[in-house]
Amino acid sequence: MKTRFTPLIKVKKEMMDRCERDLQKANQAVHNAQSALDDAYRELDNAQTPESGSMTQFKNSRMLITAQREIIKEKQEWLAFALKQVESAKQALKTAMIDYEKFKYLEAEQIKKVLLEQRRKEQRELDEIAVLTFDNVKGSA
Repeated sequence: MKTRFTPLIKVKKEMMDRCERDLQKANQAVHNAQSALDDAYRELDNAQTPESGSMTQFKNSRMLITAQREIIKEKQEWLAFALKQVESAKQALKTAMIDYEKFKYLEAEQIKKVLLEQRRKEQRELDEIAVLTFDNVKGSA
């Protein structure tokens, strides 16, 4: 049964679905950021400092380690940003779900009212038929 809320429910459902997709994308971004951070840490663990050699080799090794730490810092910032995006997407989804449920409830209430009114109308018609039938039976007797 269609009510005045049916088009709104359709729109709210689409918004909720979009928010769910956004949350999935944000979760995937967190996964990607975490993987990149793990890779960066592995690279740092694999970096080797020379045991012996020239001062240039030591400096180069130190520069590589410093550069890798900067990469790790960037990946941590990316992960933090991705986590904020997930929280934002969760909030948006929560709001969309509440709106959707609100309009579903209003539609259900509207349907109840319409069905109740139909039952009352039907009952009045049956009462009217009963009165007419009773008058016909009473008048013919």
